[in-house]
Amino acid sequence: MRAMWTVFRREFAAYFATPIAFVFLGVYLLAMGAFTFYVGRFFDTGVADLTIFFSYHPWLYLFLIPALAMRLWAEEKRSGSIELLLTLPLPVWATVLGKYLAAWAFAGVALILTFPIWLTVNYLGSPDNGIILAAYVGSFLMAGAYLAIGAAISAATSSQVIAFVVSVVVCFLFTATGAPLVTESLSGWAPLPLVEAVASFSFLSHFRAITDGVIDLRDMVFFFSLIGLFLFANMLLVETSKGG
Repeated sequence: MRAMWTVFRREFAAYFATPIAFVFLGVYLLAMGAFTFYVGRFFDTGVADLTIFFSYHPWLYLFLIPALAMRLWAEEKRSGSIELLLTLPLPVWATVLGKYLAAWAFAGVALILTFPIWLTVNYLGSPDNGIILAAYVGSFLMAGAYLAIGAAISAATSSQVIAFVVSVVVCFLFTATGAPLVTESLSGWAPLPLVEAVASFSFLSHFRAITDGVIDLRDMVFFFSLIGLFLFANMLLVETSKGG
């Protein structure tokens, strides 16, 4: 665990050692604000809640999180620094988990920086802050799942562009399976258990359940299982690089 936290501290500090962190945070906050206030017309709804704000998170994460994840391993491979990294007296799992947790913590910082909108909605009315807190937890878990997918794909290539594009496609598949367009098209010919099984893999359905204010154990298990699966794949891919 000490080795993992060493990697975590090094990677997390590295984000703020370059302009990348501030560019990402700026784009993230501007995009969230633009979609909430201009596209979603937050003030025109006249309702003191953050439903509109959170409804755009899956679709913004679809592009922003792969952009954050694409450099995790692809840049290491491209520069050749992965060879030096893997010769250090650190277990592979500690390196993989440390880099992942640093990126997830950075995504968490970006999410926390959206707190002015929470202050705004509390100033305008009396929202259910318990539901808002649950939605923040769900958003953080969803970001972690997107990030785990992106990290695994980044470990499979030395090109950040390829890692980004493939990550967006895979994340889109996990997101869109619960969209009405997919479920309604399947319900016309597929049996109900199959439709429900496909929808159960959707980030949308699990995230929406949490934003309703109910943190169900099934939703937690889904996100953590998905994160664990792709982190395991990430470790295997890094082990392959080490063997090569």
